[in-house]
Amino acid sequence: MLASGKLPSELLARLLQVLPITDPQLLLGPAVGEDAAVIDFSPGQDRLLVVKSDPITFATEEIGYYAVNVCANDLAVTGAKPRFYLPTVLLPAGQTDAHGAEQIFAQIADSCRRLGIVVAGGHSEITPTVNQPVVAGTMLGEVLRSQVVRSGGCRPGDLVLMAGAAPVEGTSIIARAKRQVLLARGWSSAELDQAANFLHEPGISILQPAQLASQRGLVTAMHDPTEGGVATALLELSMAAGVGLEIDLDAIAIPALSRRLCAEFDLNPLGVIASGALLATAAPAQAEVLLALWKTHGWPRAIIGQVVAPDAGLRARQGEHQAPFPQFAVDEITKLWA
Repeated sequence: MLASGKLPSELLARLLQVLPITDPQLLLGPAVGEDAAVIDFSPGQDRLLVVKSDPITFATEEIGYYAVNVCANDLAVTGAKPRFYLPTVLLPAGQTDAHGAEQIFAQIADSCRRLGIVVAGGHSEITPTVNQPVVAGTMLGEVLRSQVVRSGGCRPGDLVLMAGAAPVEGTSIIARAKRQVLLARGWSSAELDQAANFLHEPGISILQPAQLASQRGLVTAMHDPTEGGVATALLELSMAAGVGLEIDLDAIAIPALSRRLCAEFDLNPLGVIASGALLATAAPAQAEVLLALWKTHGWPRAIIGQVVAPDAGLRARQGEHQAPFPQFAVDEITKLWA
């Protein structure tokens, strides 16, 4: 039986082959590692339609905030500006009152206003088919034809960059989901409040660094690490482009608080859900420009590796030594509920 979480990449690639995904107006369709669809909805025009659907299933607190920002991130890494959102809100029967529904709608409303997104429709219902709130949303955006970025656009010789830190989203989820356990183990309320607030500070949105990169034409590829963490996102980037990667694991920014929380539950932080980080690839000369630009806007940033030939596969190093490239069948955070 398959484990909970995303379908394995190899299985997903096979499943996608049976779908009708070929059309001259579909410029970027479903593929392992690609974050959103790009559609030439009005041929001959300069603006393209970008679309993404995504559910939130790990988190329940502030689920509306998660839902909006995760979809917006996936549009941002294609170079798009998010414009319209259509959430489907499923609420558990026997557990839902008006206040709970109002909170979720308020979170969606506030998050969309902050990002300049309009709610254009959607669906809501109370149903016995879920045992916790689920928000599955579709977001539409637009991008100039000349600014489209694909996960599959990187090529050997590019450098691999990361903006932000990881696992920001996972840190917040752990602190919220296991607060009582951690208090009993001696963690202070102040530490757990700080970790829970990683959702907002540093935050899970990577809209700004992605738009800075795409609008200046500085990147060959971008990808949004989510379920499966940075390690899985790097694997997906490699698969999308058909290239190899050589990654310096020590260069990946992991906050000390995140390391400690992950260690409490024997989680590898590189495999924990990681919204709040942005992966990008760029030619060496452009990479230096982009790193300086991210620095100007206050973003943590680093060169974490390079793109290599396909036959090199995925390689990792720690310090001066080769290391196994970390791979995870499911997100490490699922251990919290095992």
